[in-house]
Formats: sequence, structure tokens, C-alpha cells
Amino acid sequence: MKKRCKMIIALLSAAMVLTACAKNTSDTDSNKANDTKTQDTSKDATQDDTETEKTKEYQAKLDMIEPSAYRDASGLSLEEGAYISIIGKGTNDDFWVQVKKGAEQAGKDINEQLGYKGKKAVKVVYSGPSDKDNVDEQVNILDEELSRYPAALAISIADAKACEVQFDQAGWNGTPIVTFDSSSDYPGISAFVSTDNSASATEAANRLAEAMGESGEVMLFMQDSKSQVAQTRENAFVSQIQSTYPNITIVETYHMDQIDTYKNQMIQELATDKQAADITEEEVIDYLFEKHPNVKGCFASNSDAMELVLDEMERKNVSPFIVGYDVNDDSMEALKAGKIDGLVVQNPFGMGYAATIASARAALNMGNEAFVNTGYVWVTKQNLNDEAVQSILN
Repeated sequence: MKKRCKMIIALLSAAMVLTACAKNTSDTDSNKANDTKTQDTSKDATQDDTETEKTKEYQAKLDMIEPSAYRDASGLSLEEGAYISIIGKGTNDDFWVQVKKGAEQAGKDINEQLGYKGKKAVKVVYSGPSDKDNVDEQVNILDEELSRYPAALAISIADAKACEVQFDQAGWNGTPIVTFDSSSDYPGISAFVSTDNSASATEAANRLAEAMGESGEVMLFMQDSKSQVAQTRENAFVSQIQSTYPNITIVETYHMDQIDTYKNQMIQELATDKQAADITEEEVIDYLFEKHPNVKGCFASNSDAMELVLDEMERKNVSPFIVGYDVNDDSMEALKAGKIDGLVVQNPFGMGYAATIASARAALNMGNEAFVNTGYVWVTKQNLNDEAVQSILN
């Protein structure tokens, strides 16, 4: 009897030990599972944070776009493999690089919305002349792109009168045309996506006048005489100065595409034996400042025009008040140093993005706003580090 009781007790003890081991094993497995789940959740959270950060990098630029329908890719049910062509006026400088990035981001967003991948993906392709603002090269690119029969095409027109034949062809092919940055008066353009160049040039005029104490002589430096964007900025600036500031005189307007005219003018006025081909642009700018030694303010219509003025400051030690358009490394350093009084900083990323969205809408016959405003920021040395300004510059 005693022997039997001892056996029962031994069996019960063994059972308890096994149960405890099983529980410990179960708890360990459960903890491992929880740890794995926590790691997965943490990984997902990290991915979400990364995506949020990527979005934050450009969201402020999209938020500037009006109307808001052009800030995202929702509702654009393009066919699989649809092709959208975006043509700029250049490829390498900061402005056009940002336009390209914006267009490509819009393409990614469209494909993400539609779930398209690989060969099914909508293709958004940016191209532009290697020689910036080269009208002939841009027209050749336009011909090539139209021969690919894109679903829609967006273009920043280098010469307001250069593309009419191609636009007629696009109409016959059923290819809708959107313009961005610089447009034309051609009828039937689906939308124009741009900075409000009239408003921004008017502000630049007011800011320069204020810096000058509303008196003195001004010179204008324009990137060209052919593009609508340059014409609009020049007309708005001149109109504001002449109508509002009677003590300010515009003494010279230099168009970068008319340099030969200024060279011949130099030869006649200076009675020099020098040939036009031997005169550099730097010498032309020197001549203009020597001709107008009392110039107090300068307006530069883009970064190339600004470079001419900044180079003159270095060569001749002149220090006029300066305002202009666009930002690059050189103009940023000049702004920080107080050599530039203010810049109209456009939104080229938003311009590329909204031009692509407008093109997609045109391809789908959804209708477009005639003008899509991509916004600008007035940037000075004083507000350069403001969060709102940095979100646009970065």
C-alpha cells in the first residue's frame, strides 16, 4: 500500500513538472511572437515615418498650387501605358531640374493611385534643349514628341510665336497642349501653369523702389525679348514704376538675346575699330554701366540675368540695389552677403507637378482651369531662415 502511494505521488510530481515546463515554453514562444510583432510594427512605423518625411520634403510646394485640384493625382483614370510629354526650356540648371522632379513625382503619384507598375505604368518624360532657351532645338524636340502621339503634352514655350504649326498638328492628332512657365496666345491651349508673373514683377518693382527711397535711375536686365514670361515681367515692372514712382527713371533695358544690337551700338557710339564678334558680353555690360554711372537700382528677370549684374558688381565695384527672380548657389550667397535685396523665388517643382496633372486632366477631357497658379515667395536676407521660406528653398 505504502509502495503504491509513493508511486502515485511520484507520478503527480512528474506531471506538475511537465506542466510547468510546457507553460514556460509557451510563455517563451508567446514572448518571441510578441517581440517579433513589436519589431514588425516598429519596422512598419519606421517605413511610415520615412514615407511621411519624403512627403514633407515637397508637400509645402504642392500646397502653394491653386486651385487645389492640381496638388494631387486623385481621380485621374489614365489608360495603362499612357505617355505624357513635358518639354522645358532647359535641362541642366536648378530651375529646370526642379521642374523635371515635380513632373516625375506627379507621374509616380498617378501610378500609385492607379496601381500601375512595369509596362502598365503611365510614362511621364521630361525633355528640353541642352542649350537653354534655344528655340530651334526646342521646336525639334516638340516635333519628335508629337510624332510619339502622347496622350497630352506640356511645354514651356521659348518663343511665343515659334510653335503654332506644331500646335496645329497636335490639334489634328487629338493631342491636348498645356503650357507652363511661359505660354503664348495660341487658341485652344488647355491650361497655363505658372507663377503669376504680373503680380510678382509688380511686387519686385515696389520692393526695389522702397530700397531706393523711391528715386533714382534703374536698369532692367531681361533674359530675352521673345518669351511671354519675359515680356510679362518687363511690362508689369515698367508699368508699376512709371505709374507709381515719378522720381524713378528707367534708363536702359538690356535683352540678353539682342546682344548683337548692343555691340553695334557700342561700335557707333564709341567710334571703335573693334569688330562686333570681338566684343564680349562683359564688355557690353561694362559699357551700359559706364553710360549710366548714376544707376541706383537693377532688376534681373531670371538667374542668368542676375548673374550678369553680380559679375558687374565684382568687376567694377558697383553696388546698386538689386532685385530679381529665381535662386541658385550664386544668388543665394549674394543674398546672404546683402548684395541682393530680394528675390522672387518661384515654385518650379510645383510647376512641373501641376503641369503633369493638368496634362492628365486634358487627356481625360476632364476640363482644366485656364490658369493654374503655382505661387512664389519673396525672399530676403532677413526672412531667409524662416521655416516657410526654407520649406520652399529646400
